[in-house]
This record gives sequence, structure tokens and C-alpha cells, in this order.
Amino acid sequence: MINVAVLGFGVVGSGVVHVLDKNSGRISRNAGQDIVVKYILDIKQFPDSPYAPLFVKDIETVINDPDVAVVVEVIGGVKEALLYTRLCLEAGKNVVTSNKELVAEYGSELLKLAMEKSVNYLFEASVGGGIPVIRPLAQCMTANTISEIYGILNGTTNYILTDMERNSAGFSDALREAQKKGYAESDPGADIDGHDTCRKICILSSLAFGRHIYPRQVPTEGISGVTASDMVYAAELGYKIKLLGRARTVGDKVSVYVAPHLINKGNLLSVVDDVMNGVVVRGNAVGSVVFCGAGAGKLPTASAVVADIIDAVKHLHSRRWIGWVNGCEGFVTNPAFLESSWYIRTDAAREKIEMLFGNVLFAEHTGSETVFVTGVISGKMVNDLLARGITAKSLFRVLGDY
Repeated sequence: MINVAVLGFGVVGSGVVHVLDKNSGRISRNAGQDIVVKYILDIKQFPDSPYAPLFVKDIETVINDPDVAVVVEVIGGVKEALLYTRLCLEAGKNVVTSNKELVAEYGSELLKLAMEKSVNYLFEASVGGGIPVIRPLAQCMTANTISEIYGILNGTTNYILTDMERNSAGFSDALREAQKKGYAESDPGADIDGHDTCRKICILSSLAFGRHIYPRQVPTEGISGVTASDMVYAAELGYKIKLLGRARTVGDKVSVYVAPHLINKGNLLSVVDDVMNGVVVRGNAVGSVVFCGAGAGKLPTASAVVADIIDAVKHLHSRRWIGWVNGCEGFVTNPAFLESSWYIRTDAAREKIEMLFGNVLFAEHTGSETVFVTGVISGKMVNDLLARGITAKSLFRVLGDY
């Protein structure tokens, strides 16, 4: 029998305990032995919970119990989560987490500590909720040189953009609807400003390219600048607008950023709508591989956490290799030099646009505005051309047709 401690009994923590209880028979068969929750640590009281006898208040109870082999960190945030994770790893306990902020900021440090202590630090649920993407990237695609990862990594923003597209809703109205349905927090900044997507693409790109990429290195643009008009114009041109986290190799460096993109309706990600997530990984042997599914939620995320618990139990005495080394200066390069087509909405006349940008694709039914898609040029060149007398109301990259 393997004893587990769960740190945090919020949405994900309660889901983990529920899944371990409800599916105990199958989980035991897959793990090769019974997995039992011995402690639940939380500062709140849950007197009516059927698991009330398991609650403790002091992390030392968990740290000092030699019978606890796996600790599940689902507290969220960084301060306490980092402290508790360090303490558990130092004590020789395997740690499983869904905490993308912690992994994105401190992943290389914690992975190094886990290696030194010959234990596992696993984080499948930190990206994509219930979608299996970390383990396939770390194991199934290791024969490939990865050239690019991009994806819809935040269900809240995807729901808002889907509502704007389907119902011609403005951004503010779509945000309120998402909050009403529980898809967006009362303070939605981490989602709509792109920070959540940034943390997730940092984790994926660190894993794919082998060096830690920090959120502070990643230019991040959210979706508040996307309008209902942009949705209409994009549809006319044959595109949908999605917020993407994207990482691409540039020689021996990588370029990582978060921004809204126009996606051709023939691209598989164009049909990933509502709160769903989707990730595309391009390898030099396998080509493009797509992962999609429920990117958040109590039980989908708990599913990924419990899968990591099972993996940790099966490898208590043989550490799983998953991770990356520390980051370094110069490894992450400026995405302004990446080339793509660009969507631009402006009040400028067509003649001036054609004089500066040459042959472009215009949207037809734009009223007093002019909307067009450029040829393939760098972001720096786009801004240089715009500086010669065109004010862009909207400026978004167009994802290449692959």
C-alpha cells in the first residue's frame, strides 16, 4: 500500500481525492498496489466532508511521516507551494503537481532537486488539464527534433473568442458571459491578458527544447484588443481568431511568444472551440501531432494528476526522466524577427496600403475601414511600414497553413 498526501482541497485537490476514491479498484490494478490518501492539508475547515478525518494543518505532519511516498501539490500560487514542494523533495518524497505557475518559474530548480534526491517531480496536469501532452512530449516524441509547438492553452479565452465569433458579441459582453457561466474568474487578468497561456507555453517549450524558458522572457499579448468586427472580417477572409502560445526554433535558439492569431479554417485547431484546448507539436520524423480535449476543470485535471500519481508509484525506485536544464542568456530570441503574414485593420486608404505593402489581400465589406492581410514579412518590417503613416486598429499574425 502506498500512502499519499494531498496539499490543497480546492477544485483540483477535491477532484483528486474523489478520483482516487471512486476509481480505487482500477487505479490499484494499474499501479500494482493500493493507493490511499492518508492526509489532506488545507487551512480551511471541511467538517461535512466524508474525508474530514484526513485533514491536517501542519506540513510537518506530512514531511515527518516516512509512510507518505507521494505528495500532491495543488495549492496554487508560488510562495507556499514552492516552500512545501522543496520540503517534500528534500524529505525524499515524490511530488505531483498541477501548478503551472510554479513549474514555469521554478521547474528547472525543482527537477534538479528531485534528481538529487532520486525521486520524481511530475506535472502532467500543469498544461492542458486532462489532455495528455507532457508525457507524450517527454517520452513518445524523443526520437524527434522538435521545431515548433503552438496551441490554444487557455479555455477561458477560447470560450470568449468563440462567443464573439458565433454571436457577434463584443469582448466585454463575452467576458461577462464567461464569468456568469463560471469559465472566467471575477478577476480574469491571468487569462485574458495571456499570462496563463504564457506559463503553459514556457513549460512545453522548456521540455521540448531542453532549457528553462521563463515567463519574463516571453512577449505576451492578450485578447482584449480583439473586436467583434475583427471576427467578421477574419471570417470573410477564411480565418478564425484564436489566442496561441507559440514556440519555434530559430537556428540554435528559440522564439516564444503569446498573441492572438488568425487561423485558416482548414487548420485542425480552428475547430477547437469553447473551453477546449488544443496543442500541435511538429517533429522532424513524425510531422505534426495534435492533442486536444478538456483543458481545465475539476475532474479532467484530476485525471492527469492521478495518472502522475500512478506513474510515481510504479517508479518509486527508478526515477522517471522528465525535465530540462537551467535557462541561459541568449537562448530565447526576439519574435519580432519571425516572418508571417499579418492581419491589419485600419482607416488608411487602399492606395497608401498598396504603395507600402505591395500586393495584399483585402476584405471587401469593411465600410469606412480597410482590412487586409499582408504577404510574409517580419514583425519588425510590419511596424516599420506602419510607422510611415498607417495607424493599425488591429494587428495580428496569421498562422501558416500547416
